[in-house]
Amino acid sequence: MSHQPGDPADSPVLAAGCVLWRRSPYDGGLEICLVHRPRYDDWSYPKGKLKRGETALEGALREVLEETGHHCTPGPRLPMSRYQVNGRPKEVTYWAAEATGGTFVPNDEVDRLIWLPPTAARNRLTRPRDRDQLDAFLETPAV
Repeated sequence: MSHQPGDPADSPVLAAGCVLWRRSPYDGGLEICLVHRPRYDDWSYPKGKLKRGETALEGALREVLEETGHHCTPGPRLPMSRYQVNGRPKEVTYWAAEATGGTFVPNDEVDRLIWLPPTAARNRLTRPRDRDQLDAFLETPAV
């Protein structure tokens, strides 16, 4: 069976997430939140697929809360990530977001969370393409 352009199978999977950040409670230095997803055994930013009728920003904030237990204040939009998943295009829209409080509780989707200085976070990211958002974040005047 061949797909025609415009078929639902050709439309991108839409997702959103945040480069979640805070000031270290120890030394005031910048820290980036990364989550570990056991299903993929990867370290990445909190993100996920949009629900029907949800805007990208609403989805990003919901995913941060679901995956990290933290509320956040969104800041500048960051570069979109585009890649293929199971033969379908996926587009993930990102924002910088400052953590404003919360508590992480491990769950089936995310079993670990770490706060790291930017260089350590860059090195811990599983996928090199995720570094684009961190690099753009570090260039924003928001932090």
